[in-house]
Amino acid sequence: MRKKPATVRIARWSATHPWSAIGLWVAFVALCLFLGGAAGTNKISDQESGVGEAGRAGRITASGHFIEKPEENVLISAANGGKLDVATARKAAEELAGKMKALPDVESVGTAFPSPDGKALLLLVTMKGDTENADTRVQPLLDASAATEKAHEGIRIDQIGTGSTAKGLGETLGEDFEKAELISLPLTLLILLVVFGAVIAASVPVLLAMSCVAAAIGLSALASHVLPETSAVSNVILLMGMAVGVDYSLFYLKREREERHKGASHLDAIEIAAETSGHTVVVSGTTVIVSMAGLYLAQEATFASLATGSIIVVAVAVLASLTVLPALLAKLGRWVDRPKVPLLWRLTMRSDESRIWPVLLRPALVRPVLTLVVSVGALLALALPALDMKLKQPGSDDLSRDIPVVQAMDRLTSAFPSKGTVHQVTVRAPAERAGEVEAALKTLLSRTEGQELFADDQTPTIRASADQRVHTVAVGTPHSPKSDGARKSLELLRAWVPEAIAPVQGAEGAVGGKVAQGVDFTGHLEDRMPWVVGFILLLTFATMVIIFRSLAVALSAILLNLLSAAASFGALVAVFQNTWAEDLLDFHSSGAVVSWLPLFLFVVLFGLSMDYHVFVVSRIREAALDGADVRDAVRDGITRSAGVVTSAAIVMVAVFAIFGTLSMVEFKQLGVGLAAAILLDAVVIRIFVLPALMTALGRWNWWPGNLNSARRGQHAAGSDETRRLRLPQPVPAGATQYGRRPSCGQGSGDGQEFGGQERTSSLEQAHTPPQHQSYAPQDAYGPPQGWTQQEQQGHDGRPDLYRR
Repeated sequence: MRKKPATVRIARWSATHPWSAIGLWVAFVALCLFLGGAAGTNKISDQESGVGEAGRAGRITASGHFIEKPEENVLISAANGGKLDVATARKAAEELAGKMKALPDVESVGTAFPSPDGKALLLLVTMKGDTENADTRVQPLLDASAATEKAHEGIRIDQIGTGSTAKGLGETLGEDFEKAELISLPLTLLILLVVFGAVIAASVPVLLAMSCVAAAIGLSALASHVLPETSAVSNVILLMGMAVGVDYSLFYLKREREERHKGASHLDAIEIAAETSGHTVVVSGTTVIVSMAGLYLAQEATFASLATGSIIVVAVAVLASLTVLPALLAKLGRWVDRPKVPLLWRLTMRSDESRIWPVLLRPALVRPVLTLVVSVGALLALALPALDMKLKQPGSDDLSRDIPVVQAMDRLTSAFPSKGTVHQVTVRAPAERAGEVEAALKTLLSRTEGQELFADDQTPTIRASADQRVHTVAVGTPHSPKSDGARKSLELLRAWVPEAIAPVQGAEGAVGGKVAQGVDFTGHLEDRMPWVVGFILLLTFATMVIIFRSLAVALSAILLNLLSAAASFGALVAVFQNTWAEDLLDFHSSGAVVSWLPLFLFVVLFGLSMDYHVFVVSRIREAALDGADVRDAVRDGITRSAGVVTSAAIVMVAVFAIFGTLSMVEFKQLGVGLAAAILLDAVVIRIFVLPALMTALGRWNWWPGNLNSARRGQHAAGSDETRRLRLPQPVPAGATQYGRRPSCGQGSGDGQEFGGQERTSSLEQAHTPPQHQSYAPQDAYGPPQGWTQQEQQGHDGRPDLYRR
């Protein structure tokens, strides 16, 4: 007797011990949150995240153990942006300096000095304590600035610095994410209401996904003490967790409902969903996890952090679907379909075949070659802008200019360019060479004087570490980080620094800073990209060969995924490297795509699209194994899977698109890129390209395999287990045992076994007997006619489809 799959055994235990399973899950989530909160989050430092010369500069600076203190820049200018009343401005500066000195968190206040154009005064303030929590202590300084501005008509006082900038951006971005959460949850619920037509059924996936996100955030905090975490991880966890958590629950719930609608008992329906949809969830989750692991090959701390967060939330979502979801379904029973939304309920429970999908598939089935040429051509045309993709690290120039603190930063850098884009020159040498190093740096600074590529509003200050081994100086440039001028100034400094320190024995130098980090990071990605992409392609190919035993299917999966990825990259470039969509999406175009995004998008897309691809092609192969020709198999497989694929895709696109409303351009690009990729994959690829390609290939779809041998293996009489499962099962007295197979909406089911050549569809055939036999209604508690004596002895009067 065949041993039940692990997914079924876990589901049976959870369904028969629901309170235990639910209690364990609640305890698991609470424990993750508690441990994560207690441990705290270990953030990536500059020296850990840097690569190339910028990374080396960060490590040299860190070895000097400089004491970094929070600094605030107080800019006093005319309220209308015109000519400044110097007397009024100086009086306000003196008054404000007195207020600042009286504050307990202020260490020192400098003397106000004018900008080169005389239109502003700058007051430098140094706070006590460290830089990490400056934003929580800066409010009294902001209050003093506001009060002074109010007391002096005609002037404007802006405060920009370690604490005030972090506080201003944090409040704006926090409001953004709160708004995104408020929109995403009702929107997801609304979509699921349309899918299920019942409130509880729609609520279960959302609640489960939220618990997965909570647990993953706690586990991610623990993991950050092994692999430090970037600030974007929690947002990626929210995005991925809501998408895959709802997706996996949707697969499971749709199958469980379908089996109940066919007449299976509640426990049997859960077990069927566990063996079919549960297996789909495991395959999908494993594929996403292994795909995300490819990011570790990038050998960069930010990618390692994003990979870790994504892997954790996907693993938790898989665990929830296999454990607590069966328990919830068992405990809710038929209440899962309450309260019903009348019109939507009738639509979701329609048993007649969908009329929409055959119409949509007709071009691909009737004119496969033409449809393939047109659809692939359209995707390639959409991909063309990707050839001009430019990459850069996100910075202040990517932020919305509507944010008050960003406007203040613009005014500061306009008046004092040295406070804007800064290159950090760092030199390490033996302590006895400190004087020579300082002289070399002064010579270097003299070369920058009078150069239009460098700022000259202030004389840069050379800092030395306590042990005199490390010296550093900030060299400003009046150009924005994204400009050619900023990059040219970096190139000059990197050429001049080795020349300046060459006479100093044992000295090593490097140039870092935001511009340097972006340039070096992009170069590093170009070097590592082939390794990551090659790993993902090899994984996809191996997975598809193992599942389908077909090189043709594996190769087509890779080509289709590459095509949809290229098209989504083209859409990303067309939107964000140009200015036409700035008002529509409320962003300021930097003329580039965030450097870490294309590789992350590529990995996520391949992982998620494998979910749909495996599911859809499995249904097509099943129909082919049952004797349908290629065209009928494609139509049947896609039509039967369309409801679930479309529902899951709509949920994902909705969740991802909401991120396009956030203020930070990196999250806008992430949301729009993922939404475009999933939409193209679910619509263009699944409706036009895939069916047209498979129809055109015909029997070559299964090359080098042979469906005839697979059919012989499937229908061989040597398997007692298969033969027994094909026999009719008992149903309650008075019920209709067989009839037209309901489709549960537009599709019928959401998961299949993926076992290769020996795969059968016996679970469904347990409900649909061979057509050449005739059956009379069976007694509710008697074995069906035709069972052997051994089979009758194993029957306990219950239609247990999985009794072995």
